[in-house]
Amino acid sequence: MKSAYELAMERLEKSSPSVSLTEDQKRQIAEVDSTYRAKIVEKELFLKDQIRKAQLAGKIEELESLEKQLASEIRRLQQECEVKKENLRASFASG
Repeated sequence: MKSAYELAMERLEKSSPSVSLTEDQKRQIAEVDSTYRAKIVEKELFLKDQIRKAQLAGKIEELESLEKQLASEIRRLQQECEVKKENLRASFASG
Protein backbone atom coordinates (compact mmCIF):
# COMPACT_ATOMS: atom_id res chain seq x y z
CA MET A 1 0.00 0.00 0.00
CA LYS A 2 1.35 3.42 -0.99
CA SER A 3 1.59 6.31 1.43
CA ALA A 4 -0.16 9.61 0.81
CA TYR A 5 3.25 11.11 0.06
CA GLU A 6 3.99 8.52 -2.65
CA LEU A 7 0.57 9.05 -4.23
CA ALA A 8 1.04 12.82 -4.20
CA MET A 9 4.47 12.47 -5.79
CA GLU A 10 3.03 10.26 -8.55
CA ARG A 11 0.31 12.83 -9.31
CA LEU A 12 2.91 15.62 -9.36
CA GLU A 13 5.12 13.65 -11.75
CA LYS A 14 2.16 13.14 -14.11
CA SER A 15 1.13 16.81 -14.07
CA SER A 16 4.65 18.21 -14.37
CA PRO A 17 7.26 15.60 -15.15
CA SER A 18 10.77 16.28 -13.92
CA VAL A 19 13.36 17.00 -16.57
CA SER A 20 16.85 15.60 -16.22
CA LEU A 21 19.48 18.00 -17.51
CA THR A 22 22.56 17.13 -19.47
CA GLU A 23 25.99 18.16 -18.20
CA ASP A 24 26.10 20.95 -20.79
CA GLN A 25 22.71 22.27 -19.66
CA LYS A 26 23.82 22.16 -16.03
CA ARG A 27 26.96 24.05 -17.02
CA GLN A 28 24.91 26.74 -18.77
CA ILE A 29 22.75 27.23 -15.68
CA ALA A 30 25.86 27.31 -13.47
CA GLU A 31 27.36 29.99 -15.76
CA VAL A 32 24.28 32.17 -15.28
CA ASP A 33 24.55 31.69 -11.50
CA SER A 34 28.23 32.54 -11.53
CA THR A 35 27.75 35.63 -13.68
CA TYR A 36 25.04 37.00 -11.43
CA ARG A 37 26.95 36.20 -8.24
CA ALA A 38 29.82 38.26 -9.66
CA LYS A 39 27.46 41.13 -10.56
CA ILE A 40 26.01 41.09 -7.04
CA VAL A 41 29.44 41.12 -5.40
CA GLU A 42 30.56 43.95 -7.67
CA LYS A 43 27.47 46.00 -6.77
CA GLU A 44 27.94 45.23 -3.06
CA LEU A 45 31.59 46.32 -3.11
CA PHE A 46 30.79 49.58 -4.86
CA LEU A 47 27.77 50.52 -2.76
CA LYS A 48 29.26 49.38 0.56
CA ASP A 49 32.19 51.68 -0.13
CA GLN A 50 29.74 54.51 -0.78
CA ILE A 51 27.85 53.58 2.41
CA ARG A 52 31.08 53.66 4.42
CA LYS A 53 31.93 57.11 3.03
CA ALA A 54 28.44 58.39 3.89
CA GLN A 55 28.80 57.01 7.44
CA LEU A 56 32.15 58.72 7.92
CA ALA A 57 30.74 62.00 6.61
CA GLY A 58 27.67 61.69 8.85
CA LYS A 59 25.27 61.87 5.90
CA ILE A 60 22.36 59.90 7.38
CA GLU A 61 19.87 60.49 4.54
CA GLU A 62 22.43 59.49 1.90
CA LEU A 63 23.35 56.45 3.99
CA GLU A 64 19.73 55.28 4.18
CA SER A 65 19.25 55.88 0.47
CA LEU A 66 22.38 53.87 -0.39
CA GLU A 67 21.32 50.98 1.86
CA LYS A 68 17.90 50.86 0.17
CA GLN A 69 19.59 51.02 -3.22
CA LEU A 70 21.88 48.12 -2.29
CA ALA A 71 18.96 45.95 -1.17
CA SER A 72 16.99 46.85 -4.29
CA GLU A 73 19.90 46.13 -6.63
CA ILE A 74 20.60 42.75 -5.04
CA ARG A 75 16.92 41.78 -5.24
CA ARG A 76 16.73 42.93 -8.90
CA LEU A 77 19.85 40.96 -9.88
CA GLN A 78 18.61 37.83 -8.07
CA GLN A 79 15.26 38.05 -9.87
CA GLU A 80 16.98 38.63 -13.21
CA CYS A 81 19.14 35.56 -12.59
CA GLU A 82 16.12 33.38 -11.80
CA VAL A 83 14.30 34.57 -14.94
CA LYS A 84 17.33 33.73 -17.09
CA LYS A 85 17.63 30.28 -15.53
CA GLU A 86 13.91 29.61 -16.00
CA ASN A 87 14.17 30.69 -19.65
CA LEU A 88 17.09 28.29 -20.11
CA ARG A 89 15.17 25.44 -18.49
CA ALA A 90 12.16 26.16 -20.69
CA SER A 91 14.35 26.12 -23.80
CA PHE A 92 15.84 22.78 -22.69
CA ALA A 93 12.38 21.28 -22.22
CA SER A 94 11.10 22.49 -25.59
CA GLY A 95 14.16 21.79 -27.65
